[in-house]
Amino acid sequence: MREIALDTETTGISPKEGHRIIEIGAVEMVNQYRTGNHFHVYINPKRSISEGAFRVHGISEEFLADKPIFEDVIDDFLEFIADSKLIIHNAPFDMGFINHHLFHAKRPDIKLERVFDTLALARQKFPGAKNNLDALCSRFNIDGSARTKHGALLDAELLADVYAEMVGTGANQRNLVFAGNNIKIETKKDQKVSLEVSGEKLEARNFPANEEELRAHEEFIALMENSLWKKTSAS
Repeated sequence: MREIALDTETTGISPKEGHRIIEIGAVEMVNQYRTGNHFHVYINPKRSISEGAFRVHGISEEFLADKPIFEDVIDDFLEFIADSKLIIHNAPFDMGFINHHLFHAKRPDIKLERVFDTLALARQKFPGAKNNLDALCSRFNIDGSARTKHGALLDAELLADVYAEMVGTGANQRNLVFAGNNIKIETKKDQKVSLEVSGEKLEARNFPANEEELRAHEEFIALMENSLWKKTSAS
């Protein structure tokens, strides 16, 4: 099942006050594992950024001056998310901005029925606890050390891992990225191991174990508790 972990950064807290989206990060998941595919864009809001918002994300008006406006990226964004379920932390905030922009671009809004709010789930699972993204990363031992400022793409990646932990698949296990005949296994600390799938067929061993191998095997089995080998030999 394809799902999209999504986050935005904005010029302020309310689209009703004229604030706009300045960054979108969206991360593709299949069966709650990150695939490595993502959508990321900075957007020129054509307006000032509030001091409070700047302290949160550190994105300046000067940096955004040469970036595209929302109407120029909308088609690519909608194509990427397609009809997939959206995973968002504090969904009413992000969806309020997204649907506000879609309305002014004369596009259909995104129905909230296809949006999963991880903040609402976290409040159900951990009542009374801090349930912001930093707190959830700490709770699930997800490495968020790179998050010195809010950033839509990084936050979407962390959110994908948090979501997998909360619904039970466990991003803590690994995120699998499939590329051709190579399987990349990416841990949350960005340690990567590449296993090449060669397709080589190994021949079965066609000679018996010698006495030394049998003795070593028996010594090894003797050290094991509740060994299936012991149960089999005793029956």
